[in-house]
Amino acid sequence: MTDSWLERIKWDEKGLIPAIAQDYKTGRILMVAWMNQESLRLTVEEQRAVYWSRSRQKLWRKGEESGHVQTLHEVRLDCDNDVLVLQVEQKGGIACHTGRESCFFSVLRDGKWVAEDPVLKNPDDIYKG
Repeated sequence: MTDSWLERIKWDEKGLIPAIAQDYKTGRILMVAWMNQESLRLTVEEQRAVYWSRSRQKLWRKGEESGHVQTLHEVRLDCDNDVLVLQVEQKGGIACHTGRESCFFSVLRDGKWVAEDPVLKNPDDIYKG
């Protein structure tokens, strides 16, 4: 496979692009992460989400600790070539490190952020170590 498709992408000054993970069945936004060329190439090759951890400065295979792997169904690039959408199947139904389905669980209500979505699994039970 040639990597010429990577050349169309407008990487930022750090060589990264934001990637939105979306449930391929429901359309719900699960999370936003960052990818570099290597993580995107691996995502396509392995058919599972591989991101670039900005805090740890290393590749991060979603689910490597939690078991909540994201199986890839499709990759889309926006019209400006600077944002990706990964349509994924979220294994275990949990994408967020807080134990929720989605990282977007807070809703602004009357000037306050309210956690609307339930914790499906205690993070202490997910991340042992």
